[in-house]
Parts: sequence; C-alpha cells; structure tokens
Amino acid sequence: MPPSLHPLIDNGLTKGSPSESFPGGTLHCLCPSSSSNSPVEITLSSNVSHNHFCGCSKCWKPSGSLFSLVGVIPKTHLSVTANGHKLAVIDNSAAILRYACKDCGTHMYGRIEKEHPFYGLDFVHVELSDQKGWQEPQFAAFVSSIIEQGFDPRGMDEVRARFKSLGLETYDALSPPLMDAIATWTAKRAGKLSL
Repeated sequence: MPPSLHPLIDNGLTKGSPSESFPGGTLHCLCPSSSSNSPVEITLSSNVSHNHFCGCSKCWKPSGSLFSLVGVIPKTHLSVTANGHKLAVIDNSAAILRYACKDCGTHMYGRIEKEHPFYGLDFVHVELSDQKGWQEPQFAAFVSSIIEQGFDPRGMDEVRARFKSLGLETYDALSPPLMDAIATWTAKRAGKLSL
C-alpha cells in the first residue's frame, strides 16, 4: 500500500464551499474533550486562502502522513477561544511562530511577528475542524522536502503522480502566485517597484 499523502486526500479530494458563503468555524487540538485536559479551541471567522499540502519538516502533519495541510487567514480573523494557556511556541527563532498544544503537540496556528511578505496572515490546519466546507487544497508545496525527512527518492514520481491525479500541481517551493507575492514584496522593499 502506498504511503499516506494526507488522510483528507488518500481517498479522493472533496471540494469546499465558495469562500464568500462559508462563515468559518473552530479548530480543536487532539486532546480528548472528556478529560480534565480539554482541547485548545481556535475560532476562524472566515474561510482560508491558499490551502495547500506542504512537505516541509516544520509543519504539523497527522500521524503517518507525508504532508501537512495548511491554509492562511488574516490574523484578525483568528482568535483563541478556549484553553489558550496550553499553547506554546515550538521554535522562537523561526519566521513562522508555530503555536502548539503543550499536551498533545498539535500545531494550532502559525504567526509571523516580524517584517515578512506574509506578515498579517496566520497559518492554520483546517483538518482540525469538524465543520465541512473549508477551501479544498489548491496545490502541493515543498514536495521534495519529504526526501530530507527519510522518504525514498525513488518514490517521488509516484507521489507527484498521485497529486496530479487529483488535479493538484506540485512545486518544490510555493505556488507561482505566492512566489510572485514574495518577489513583489522584496522588490518594493528594495525600491525596485512602486506599485
């Protein structure tokens, strides 16, 4: 049996709702709700954008998955609504400060607090929500990075083919629109563009 890309696509891709009609929802860490150690809850007041699979070594992945699923949302649309005291930053030196539950280890959101092309956006994992209708994955990024984590490079053609069979482009960086956004931000900052 081939390795799991991610539980949400191992048996096909489900389309989300149009962003303008989807009100958002809540994300919960993996702590059991019946215990005295209740889950962290994050409330998102809109749908995500640029939802994608990521093969990097920093993003949180479900157990046994090769890829994480991560989307972005304006940080003004995210609030911690329960058990925020359980959150801690995984790596304070990283560009994206990933807030994870100290008990179960689930990454709840990532925030950029310094000058960066994606400042103002938070990174979230909508698979942690019970609500249906979140934006479906748009592409797969940093695909080659799974090799750095021990995946056999001889299996890469199969991984890319599985994504392509679902209609998802694969990149070894971000998607072209996101790479263009980074380059535009960099050019403006350097005075090369005045858009």
